[in-house]
Amino acid sequence: MVKVTSLQVAERAGVSQSAVSRVFTPGASASAKTVEKVRRAAQELGYRPNMMARAMITGKSRIIGLVVAYLDNQFYPLALQLLSNALQEKGYHILVFTASNSQGAAEEVMQELLDYQVDGIITASVGMTNDLTKRCTAAGIPVVMFNRGQEGAQVSSVTSANKTGGATVAEFLLSCGHTHIGHISGWSGSSTGRDRQAGFCEALARHDITPQIIDGMFDRETAAAAAQAMMESATPPDAIFVGNDHMAFAVLDTLRQEMGLSVPDDVAIIGYDDVPLAAWPAYNLSTMRQSVNRMVEATVDALITRIENPSTPAQRIEIDSPLIQRGTTKGPKT
Repeated sequence: MVKVTSLQVAERAGVSQSAVSRVFTPGASASAKTVEKVRRAAQELGYRPNMMARAMITGKSRIIGLVVAYLDNQFYPLALQLLSNALQEKGYHILVFTASNSQGAAEEVMQELLDYQVDGIITASVGMTNDLTKRCTAAGIPVVMFNRGQEGAQVSSVTSANKTGGATVAEFLLSCGHTHIGHISGWSGSSTGRDRQAGFCEALARHDITPQIIDGMFDRETAAAAAQAMMESATPPDAIFVGNDHMAFAVLDTLRQEMGLSVPDDVAIIGYDDVPLAAWPAYNLSTMRQSVNRMVEATVDALITRIENPSTPAQRIEIDSPLIQRGTTKGPKT
C-alpha cells in the first residue's frame, strides 16, 4: 500500500497543495467549492491528513488531554462525553487517560500527556500538586480543572458553587423540621468534598446544630457502612446529606434493603449531582443538580481562550446548583 499525499489530492482536485492544507486545517479559510472538490478527491484516493506532521510544522497538535478518575460515578462518564463532543466541534482531537487520585498516578499520567505535546489539559475529579501545576505552566500547556479546585494555583477551574450548595441543603433540611442531621461527606482530600461540607456545617452552625459527619471517601462501600453506623448510633439522624449521588444510592440500598427502614419516613436522604439514575423511580432521589452542560461549556471556553491567548489569567468559575426535591425528602413545614 502506498500512502496518498496531499500533492496527489491537489492534482486530482485541480487546486494547489496549500488549498488542500487549508481545507483540512480547522478554522482556515477555503471556499465551499474548493472544500467540496478537495474532500471528494481525498475520499476517492483514500487520503487522510498527517496530524503529527502538521503539529511539527505549526507547533500545535490540536490534541487535548482529558484526565479522569472515579468513572464509577455516573456524573463523570456523562461529563466526559459532553467534553469530548464540545472539543471535537472546536476542531480538537481527544486523548483520554484514566488515573487514580493518588499523587504518583496523577503525575505519571500528566507526564505522558506532556510527552504527547498536547495543546491543553482538562482534569476531571483529579487533584494536582503545585509542582505538577508549575511543570505544565513551564511547558506552556494550559490546564483547566473540572469539578475540582486548587487554592493559589495558576490553573483555571470550573466547579459548581459547592459551598453555597452545601448551605442550601442545610437550610432545606432545617425547613423540613429536621434537627438530628448527619453528613456522609465526599473525600476530604478533594476541594469538592471539603467545600460542600463547609457550606453545610456553617449553615447548620447558625442554628446551633452540629451534624454527625463521616467521610464517605466518594466510595460506595464506605458510604454504605457509614449510613449503617449512623443509624445504629445512640442518636440516629432523621436526615442525612450525602456528598454525591453515587454514594447516596448505596446509602438508600443499605437503609431500605438491609436495615428495613423507610425513606423519608424514618430518615430523609439528599444527594448531590443529579445524575440520570437519581430520577429513576427506584431511587427518586432528592439532590442538588450540577449543571453539567454549563460546566462543560465554561470548561471548554476557558481552555480554548488560554490556548489562543496564553497571557489570559487563570479563572475560578463557580456555577450555581438548584435543589431538586423528589421522594427521599419531605416538603418544608409551613
